[in-house]
Amino acid sequence: MILTPSKSNLTEDTTIVEKFLEEEGLEESKKEKVLGIIKGMGFKNEVSQISWADTSLEFGVVQDADRLDAIGAIGIARCFVYGGSKNHTLHDPQVLPRQDLSKTKYMSKDEKQTSINHFYEKLFKLKDLMKTKAGKERAEKRHKFMEGFLEEFLEEWSGKA
Repeated sequence: MILTPSKSNLTEDTTIVEKFLEEEGLEESKKEKVLGIIKGMGFKNEVSQISWADTSLEFGVVQDADRLDAIGAIGIARCFVYGGSKNHTLHDPQVLPRQDLSKTKYMSKDEKQTSINHFYEKLFKLKDLMKTKAGKERAEKRHKFMEGFLEEFLEEWSGKA
Protein backbone atom coordinates (compact mmCIF):
# COMPACT_ATOMS: atom_id res chain seq x y z
CA MET A 1 0.00 0.00 0.00
CA ILE A 2 1.29 3.45 -0.93
CA LEU A 3 0.86 5.77 2.05
CA THR A 4 3.32 8.56 1.35
CA PRO A 5 2.06 11.83 2.82
CA SER A 6 4.22 13.89 0.51
CA LYS A 7 3.45 11.98 -2.69
CA SER A 8 2.42 15.18 -4.47
CA ASN A 9 5.84 16.62 -3.69
CA LEU A 10 7.43 13.48 -5.11
CA THR A 11 5.69 13.86 -8.45
CA GLU A 12 6.78 17.48 -8.69
CA ASP A 13 10.36 16.91 -7.57
CA THR A 14 11.83 13.52 -8.41
CA THR A 15 15.35 14.38 -7.20
CA ILE A 16 15.20 11.87 -4.32
CA VAL A 17 13.99 9.08 -6.60
CA GLU A 18 16.60 9.91 -9.23
CA LYS A 19 19.35 9.74 -6.61
CA PHE A 20 18.01 6.43 -5.31
CA LEU A 21 17.85 4.88 -8.79
CA GLU A 22 21.35 6.09 -9.55
CA GLU A 23 22.68 4.60 -6.31
CA GLU A 24 21.02 1.33 -7.28
CA GLY A 25 22.86 1.40 -10.60
CA LEU A 26 19.70 1.22 -12.69
CA GLU A 27 20.38 1.63 -16.39
CA GLU A 28 19.33 4.95 -17.91
CA SER A 29 16.39 3.62 -19.98
CA LYS A 30 14.83 1.93 -16.93
CA LYS A 31 15.48 4.98 -14.78
CA GLU A 32 13.66 7.16 -17.33
CA LYS A 33 10.79 4.66 -17.40
CA VAL A 34 10.38 4.75 -13.60
CA LEU A 35 10.57 8.55 -13.49
CA GLY A 36 8.06 8.83 -16.35
CA ILE A 37 5.59 6.64 -14.48
CA ILE A 38 5.94 8.71 -11.31
CA LYS A 39 5.51 12.01 -13.14
CA GLY A 40 2.52 10.89 -15.18
CA MET A 41 0.35 8.89 -12.83
CA GLY A 42 -1.35 11.65 -10.83
CA PHE A 43 -5.09 12.24 -10.98
CA LYS A 44 -4.42 15.93 -11.67
CA ASN A 45 -2.88 14.95 -15.02
CA GLU A 46 -5.98 13.04 -16.04
CA VAL A 47 -8.25 15.86 -14.83
CA SER A 48 -6.41 18.27 -17.08
CA GLN A 49 -6.65 15.72 -19.90
CA ILE A 50 -2.92 15.56 -20.29
CA SER A 51 -2.34 12.62 -22.55
CA TRP A 52 0.56 10.81 -20.96
CA ALA A 53 2.65 8.98 -23.51
CA ASP A 54 3.27 5.98 -21.26
CA THR A 55 0.52 3.44 -21.82
CA SER A 56 2.65 0.49 -20.72
CA LEU A 57 1.45 -2.27 -18.46
CA GLU A 58 3.88 -1.04 -15.79
CA PHE A 59 2.34 2.44 -15.88
CA GLY A 60 -1.17 0.98 -15.61
CA VAL A 61 -0.24 -1.29 -12.71
CA VAL A 62 1.40 1.50 -10.69
CA GLN A 63 -1.39 3.96 -11.43
CA ASP A 64 -4.10 1.43 -10.55
CA ALA A 65 -2.34 0.51 -7.29
CA ASP A 66 -2.15 4.18 -6.33
CA ARG A 67 -5.82 4.70 -7.16
CA LEU A 68 -6.94 1.58 -5.32
CA ASP A 69 -5.34 3.05 -2.19
CA ALA A 70 -7.58 6.10 -2.62
CA ILE A 71 -10.90 4.21 -2.67
CA GLY A 72 -12.77 1.75 -0.45
CA ALA A 73 -12.61 1.68 3.34
CA ILE A 74 -8.99 2.80 3.56
CA GLY A 75 -9.63 5.46 0.92
CA ILE A 76 -12.50 6.85 3.00
CA ALA A 77 -10.25 6.95 6.07
CA ARG A 78 -7.49 8.67 4.11
CA CYS A 79 -9.98 11.20 2.73
CA PHE A 80 -11.11 12.21 6.21
CA VAL A 81 -7.60 12.25 7.67
CA TYR A 82 -6.36 14.44 4.83
CA GLY A 83 -9.38 16.74 5.01
CA GLY A 84 -8.91 17.14 8.74
CA SER A 85 -5.22 17.89 8.33
CA LYS A 86 -6.14 20.70 5.90
CA ASN A 87 -8.97 21.98 8.11
CA HIS A 88 -11.55 21.17 5.43
CA THR A 89 -15.15 21.08 6.57
CA LEU A 90 -16.47 17.53 6.79
CA HIS A 91 -19.70 18.36 4.96
CA ASP A 92 -21.60 21.51 4.07
CA PRO A 93 -24.68 21.03 1.83
CA GLN A 94 -24.29 24.68 0.74
CA VAL A 95 -20.85 23.97 -0.75
CA LEU A 96 -21.45 22.02 -3.94
CA PRO A 97 -18.86 19.74 -5.51
CA ARG A 98 -16.75 21.50 -8.12
CA GLN A 99 -17.61 20.54 -11.70
CA ASP A 100 -15.40 20.31 -14.80
CA LEU A 101 -12.20 20.54 -12.81
CA SER A 102 -9.08 21.68 -14.57
CA LYS A 103 -5.69 20.85 -13.10
CA THR A 104 -5.42 24.39 -11.75
CA LYS A 105 -8.90 24.33 -10.20
CA TYR A 106 -8.35 20.85 -8.76
CA MET A 107 -5.08 21.96 -7.14
CA SER A 108 -6.47 25.32 -5.95
CA LYS A 109 -6.34 26.01 -2.24
CA ASP A 110 -8.45 29.17 -2.60
CA GLU A 111 -11.88 27.57 -2.90
CA LYS A 112 -13.72 26.12 0.10
CA GLN A 113 -13.55 22.35 -0.08
CA THR A 114 -15.26 19.64 1.94
CA SER A 115 -14.21 16.06 2.53
CA ILE A 116 -17.56 14.75 1.30
CA ASN A 117 -17.24 16.72 -1.95
CA HIS A 118 -13.95 14.94 -2.57
CA PHE A 119 -15.98 11.77 -3.19
CA TYR A 120 -17.73 13.47 -6.13
CA GLU A 121 -14.75 15.44 -7.37
CA LYS A 122 -12.30 12.53 -7.43
CA LEU A 123 -12.97 9.28 -5.61
CA PHE A 124 -16.10 8.22 -7.53
CA LYS A 125 -14.28 8.88 -10.82
CA LEU A 126 -11.37 6.54 -10.15
CA LYS A 127 -13.23 3.29 -10.90
CA ASP A 128 -13.68 4.32 -14.52
CA LEU A 129 -10.05 5.40 -14.88
CA MET A 130 -8.50 2.03 -14.02
CA LYS A 131 -6.11 0.71 -16.64
CA THR A 132 -5.86 -3.00 -15.85
CA LYS A 133 -8.43 -5.78 -15.64
CA ALA A 134 -7.41 -6.60 -12.06
CA GLY A 135 -7.59 -2.91 -11.13
CA LYS A 136 -11.08 -2.60 -12.59
CA GLU A 137 -12.31 -5.66 -10.70
CA ARG A 138 -10.97 -4.47 -7.35
CA ALA A 139 -12.17 -0.92 -7.95
CA GLU A 140 -15.74 -2.07 -8.57
CA LYS A 141 -16.09 -3.55 -5.07
CA ARG A 142 -14.43 -0.56 -3.38
CA HIS A 143 -16.55 1.87 -5.38
CA LYS A 144 -19.77 0.16 -4.26
CA PHE A 145 -18.57 0.29 -0.66
CA MET A 146 -18.00 4.05 -0.94
CA GLU A 147 -21.44 4.56 -2.50
CA GLY A 148 -23.08 2.68 0.39
CA PHE A 149 -21.03 4.60 2.93
CA LEU A 150 -21.90 7.97 1.44
CA GLU A 151 -25.59 7.07 1.18
CA GLU A 152 -25.63 6.17 4.89
CA PHE A 153 -23.60 9.25 5.81
CA LEU A 154 -26.00 11.61 4.02
CA GLU A 155 -29.06 9.93 5.57
CA GLU A 156 -27.58 10.33 9.03
CA TRP A 157 -26.51 13.92 8.28
CA SER A 158 -30.01 14.86 7.21
CA GLY A 159 -31.58 13.12 10.23
CA LYS A 160 -33.35 10.47 8.12
CA ALA A 161 -31.46 7.53 9.61
